[in-house]
Parts: sequence; structure tokens; C-alpha cells
Amino acid sequence: MDFNMKKLASDAGIFFTRAVQFTEEKFGQAERTELDAHFENLLARADSTKNWTEKILRQTEVLLQPNPSARVEEFLYEKLDRKVPSRVTNGELLAQYMAEAASELGPTTPYGKTLIKVAEAEKRLGAAERDFIHTASINFLTPLRNFLEGDWKTISKERRLLQNRRLDLDACKARLKKAKAAEAKATLWNDEVDKAEQELRVAQTEFDRQAEVTRLLLEGISSTHVNHLRCLHEFVESQTTYYAQCYRHMLDLQKQLGSSQGAIFPGTFVGTTEPASPPLSSASPTTAAATMPVGPSVAGLAPPGEAALRLEEVTPPASGTRKARVLYDYEAADSSELALLADELITVYSLPGMDPDWLIGERGNKKGKVPVTYLELLS
Repeated sequence: MDFNMKKLASDAGIFFTRAVQFTEEKFGQAERTELDAHFENLLARADSTKNWTEKILRQTEVLLQPNPSARVEEFLYEKLDRKVPSRVTNGELLAQYMAEAASELGPTTPYGKTLIKVAEAEKRLGAAERDFIHTASINFLTPLRNFLEGDWKTISKERRLLQNRRLDLDACKARLKKAKAAEAKATLWNDEVDKAEQELRVAQTEFDRQAEVTRLLLEGISSTHVNHLRCLHEFVESQTTYYAQCYRHMLDLQKQLGSSQGAIFPGTFVGTTEPASPPLSSASPTTAAATMPVGPSVAGLAPPGEAALRLEEVTPPASGTRKARVLYDYEAADSSELALLADELITVYSLPGMDPDWLIGERGNKKGKVPVTYLELLS
């Protein structure tokens, strides 16, 4: 019992001494041991890493789950160490509503058939989103959280210990200084100075040991950056896969809807494969069309909705043609289009009345419409 009381009294004395030293430093009434420039740089880099990791983590969580209530629910499940229940994505919910609407409004009607097709596409989009969220959470969010909840807490703990050791060291320096000043006035025995010097040596040793431990942890931030770099690459890879899947699903849907629309509205030219969000190209559709040679008007190339394209009547314009390199494989949806293979070279030109997102392409004795966004126009 007496031992515990003495220990509590000792701890209280140490805390009071540190508080006095800290306060005097703030008011400029006490000297302070400064860390070297390299150590200060390590501290600044660690703080910056922690702050930006928190921001990136929070915003990635918003990206993957925009609903704040759902994020709070997932956070609580994680803290309780329980499995987060599976949640239907917005795309899957939309697919469910469309399928139910088609069933009630008539699955054999044109509207009902289209609802079913779109519902199937939305369901695939929802499944792709679910896979992306799962992969990004494991490969990107989890390592960031592990750093903040593991390594950073350890670093913070050791930094607090270092701060306490520094306060103890500076307090010992102050005591020794006062002891020597009193000795000079012959008001203090030499053994008090010896005691203060001994306490200073002990405090210096503990400070140096703690500084080395903290330095090693701070230098480990470089390994953290390497790990986060790898995780970032994996996040980009999963995001690329997700958007590629979405693009393929929507392109397939657009082809289906184009064929259906042509059957429902015969005599109407329908761009069945014109991508709503095509792959990036070196030239935008509008710019490419504006720089292409334009020939005289040809029968069959009236504005969309007036007549179908008759390839046998299409001839290159007198102003000339251009070469283009194919960026992506493209499968022709009908006989008016030209199938493409990535990296091949074709001849292209534009004609009045054409949709600006399309050109006439020729390869040997074959010709047909090609989407501008799949091409790199060569000078």
C-alpha cells in the first residue's frame, strides 16, 4: 500500500515537472532541446503522410459508397467485428424495378421487351460495381486503414514518449543550472550538484534511446509509401476493369436496342453501335470530322432518319482522303459498317450529311461506316 502511494506521488511529481517545463518553454522562460533538421523532416513527412492518407481514405469511401448512412452502418459493423451484410447496388435495384414493370405492363410489348433488356444490362452493371467495391475495399482501403490504426498509432505513442523524455531532459538541465548557480553563491553543497549531474546523464541516455526508436519508426514511412504505391496501382487496375466492363455491357445493350428500334421503326437509319461514351481518341469526333476532306453529296447519305446508306454509290471525295490507325477492335453491327482490327491502317473520308461521329472507311475493296472515336487520324 505504501509502495503504491509512493509511486503515485512520484508519477504526480514527474507530471508536474513536465507541465512546468512545458509552460515555461511556451512563455520563453526555459531553454528547450531542439531536434536535428533530419529528424524534423522525418516528423513533417510522417504528419503529411498521415493527413493525406486520412483524406484519401475518406474520399475513396465516399466514392465507393455515396450514401452517408450506409457508410456509418458499415463503420459500426467493422467496429463490432461483425460481417457487413450484403447490400443491393443501385443498378441491381433499378434492374429489379424495370423487370417488375415489364412483367406488369406486358413483357411481349415493345416497351416491355426493352425494359427487360435494359434490366438485364443494369443487373450486370450492378454486379460489376459490387465486384469493384469489394476489390477496392480489400486492396486499397484496408491497407490505408491498417496504417492509420496500426503503424500510425505506434508512431504517435513513441512520439509522445519522446516528448516526455525531452521535457525530463530539459528539466534536468534547468535544475543543474540552478544548482551550479547556487553553488557559486556557496549556498548549496557539492553533492546536490553531483546529484543534478547524475539525473541529467540518466535523462540524456533515456532521451537518446527514445529518439533512436522514434527515428527508426519515422524512417519506416518510406516503406509505407512503397506499400501504398502498390495498393494504388491495384486500385487503378480494379477501377479500369470496372469501367471496361460497364462500357462493354452498355455497348452490347446499345446494339440490342438499335436492332430492336430498327424493327419497330422500319425505314429509319439507326446508328446501332455509336458509343455513348467511346474510348478516348487523339482527336474528338467534331475536330476529326472538321479536318476530313468532304466530297459532293451522295444519294443515301441524307440526314439520319431519311434514308439508308447505299455503299455502292459512295466514292472518295475529289479533295482527297486521309489515313487512320485503328485504336481498338470494332465489330460491325450491320452491312453498312466496316469491322476494324486494332493497329491496322485504313483510308477514311467524310461526306455531307453524315453524323459527325462517323466516317467512311476503306480497306482494300471493302468499305463502310466507322466510328471516329476508334481512330487516330494520321497527317
